[in-house]
Amino acid sequence: MSQDQIDQRIHDYILAHPEVLVQALQSLDQRQREAEAAQVKAVLASRADDIFRDKQSPVGGNAQGNVTMAEFFDYNCPYCRQVAPIMAQAAANDPQLRIVYKEFPILGPDSVFAAKAALAAQMQGKYAEFHKALYDAKSRVNETIVLRIAAEVGLDVPRLKTDMQHPDIQAAIDQNAKLAQALKIAGTPTFVVGDQIFQGATDLAPMKKLIGQARALKK
Repeated sequence: MSQDQIDQRIHDYILAHPEVLVQALQSLDQRQREAEAAQVKAVLASRADDIFRDKQSPVGGNAQGNVTMAEFFDYNCPYCRQVAPIMAQAAANDPQLRIVYKEFPILGPDSVFAAKAALAAQMQGKYAEFHKALYDAKSRVNETIVLRIAAEVGLDVPRLKTDMQHPDIQAAIDQNAKLAQALKIAGTPTFVVGDQIFQGATDLAPMKKLIGQARALKK
C-alpha cells in the first residue's frame, strides 16, 4: 500500500469516527495537565525555602507554628480583600498556623506602590497593622490612600517613602513574581500549603481542610 493510500485511509477513518480525534485531544490534554502538575510539585519541593522560609517575606499567625500557609496577593484584588478576614479567622482558630505573605502586585502601579509601602512598613515593625488597614479601606488603594493609611497606623511616612526605594524591597517583589511564574500562579489570591496550591477566594472550611492535610503530611 502506498503512502498516499495509507493517508487516505486514515483521513476516511477520522471522518467516519470523529470521536477518535476528540478522545485523542482529551488524552493529550490530560497528559499535559499531569506533566504540569508534576512540574509544579517539583518546584514546590526544590524551592520550599523561598516559598515558606524566605526572610524577606512578612510572617503572620504563629511565627513558630507547625504548618505554614503562603499567600500570593494584591491589595487591589477584591477577592483578596474578601478572603482577608477568613485568613484572620483561620489564624485565630489555629494557634499553630504560620502565614507567609507574598506581595504579588499584578494589578497595576497602584498595587506596586502599596506592596512596596507594606514591605517598608515591615522595616518599622508595623506590617501586620498596615496590611490589615489597607484591606479595611474597602476600596482600591492608590498612593494618596496608602500614605494616608500609613500615617493613621502610626508609621513614619517620610522614612516609609525612603525605605520603599530600598533595593531589597524591589528584589522581594521580583522574587515573588518569579516564584509565581514557576508555580504557574496566574491570579490572586493563591495559597500554597504543604504540597498543594489553591487559587481563588475560599471559605474557612476548605482552607482548614488544606491546612489539616498539610499538617498530616508531617506526621
